[in-house]
Formats: sequence, C-alpha cells, structure tokens
Amino acid sequence: MIGSVSELRVSPSLAACPASGAELVQERLPFTVTVARSEQDLRDAVRVRQSAYARHLPSFAETLGEPEPADSEPGNWVLLARSKLDGSPLGSLRIQTNARRPLDLEASMSLPPELANARLAEATRLGLAQGERGRLVKAALFKAFYLICRSQGVDHMVITGRTPIDRQYQRLLFEDVWAPHQTYAMAHVHQLPHRVMHLHVPGAQARWQAARHPLLNFMCGTEHPDLQLPAGTPAAARALH
Repeated sequence: MIGSVSELRVSPSLAACPASGAELVQERLPFTVTVARSEQDLRDAVRVRQSAYARHLPSFAETLGEPEPADSEPGNWVLLARSKLDGSPLGSLRIQTNARRPLDLEASMSLPPELANARLAEATRLGLAQGERGRLVKAALFKAFYLICRSQGVDHMVITGRTPIDRQYQRLLFEDVWAPHQTYAMAHVHQLPHRVMHLHVPGAQARWQAARHPLLNFMCGTEHPDLQLPAGTPAAARALH
C-alpha cells in the first residue's frame, strides 16, 4: 500500500463544507481524486508530476522520474486525479504533515512560533496535465487538500510558491509567513526562490465568505462524490502535536 491511507479519517460527508443554512448541491466531475493506493497509482502520479515540471523546470524534472521517499512516508499522502474517460492521470499533489518530522520547507527556513508550534500540512509536487481541464483539476486537488486538513485537525495549510505560481495562492487568500513577498531558496525545490505562505484552516471558510471568493461555492457549498477520500482511523490526527 502506498502512503498512509489507513491514517485518513475523511468520510464521504466531508465532501463539502456548507455554510450555515446553505443548501448543499451535488456535482459530478469528469475525473476522480483518490489517494494513491498501488504502485501503479504512484507511478501515474510521478509521470504527471514529472511532465508538468518539465514544462517549466526541465533540469529539475530530470530528477523526478522515480517516486521519492516522501511519497511513501507515514503521515504523507499522494493525491491522484484520474480521467473517467480513459483512466489517464490528470494531476497529482503530495500532502506532508508535521506529524512525525518537520516539513520539508523547514530545512530551508524557520517558521514563526505560531506556525512552528502548530499542526501543519504542506502541499508539494503539484503537477497538472496540459489541457482545458487543468484549472478544474487543480481546484479539486486543492479542495481535497483542504478537506483532509479539516478532518485531521490541521491548523494551517502551508505552501511554497515561485513566481508567478505564488499569485494563485495569494488569490486563495494565503498569507506570507513573514514579510510580504519575501522569498527563500528551497532545498527541496532545486534551491529556487519561493514565497512561503499559509492559510488558517479553521478560519478559511469565513475568510472566503467575507471576501465573496469565487471558489466559495465549489469549496464549501458543493458535494463532490468524485473526491473519493477514504475513511480510516484518526491516528494521524492524534499524532499531530
């Protein structure tokens, strides 16, 4: 088994997080999002990951042809979006928590105390296949990331973003961990300068509501049965401290 599926405790009822009093709608996607369970799943995730990085960072992409140790570490999960039409991989995202060790980014920078002492989950190795579905796949992977963080009691979602990718997270209302637009050379991303940003998980929905964010309904008012996030034990949540 790949990753830590048994540690997930995301139930089907968490396929949405509706605002109080809002009517929940259901929407089908042309793809599924699951946690990689098999060697083939992981190979497909690696393939789409390497292909995506090759478009922008070809030298770094050459190092991504095989699964990385972090893909199978306990407390980490690799998400895979797969087409319903032909089964092809459309996107992937790895989630690392600080349940058992510091986040990868902490090898390159220190976090402020309010984050260093909190329950964190970092999204890494986002990869999307080319095509018109890319934006929808990315939104679905991000929603899965958010729902997993909610279920695991994570305090802050953390990302590293190079220019111009960082603007996507800024639009999602992530904030810089230190000074605005400050960048750090990230050892786990080829020493390239990245902004390090975070979003407070318990307050995210209220933040999106206050901003009338265009993704609010997708994130919090829509049930997506194709986000097939398995139920499991709460071990990972208990391990976070």
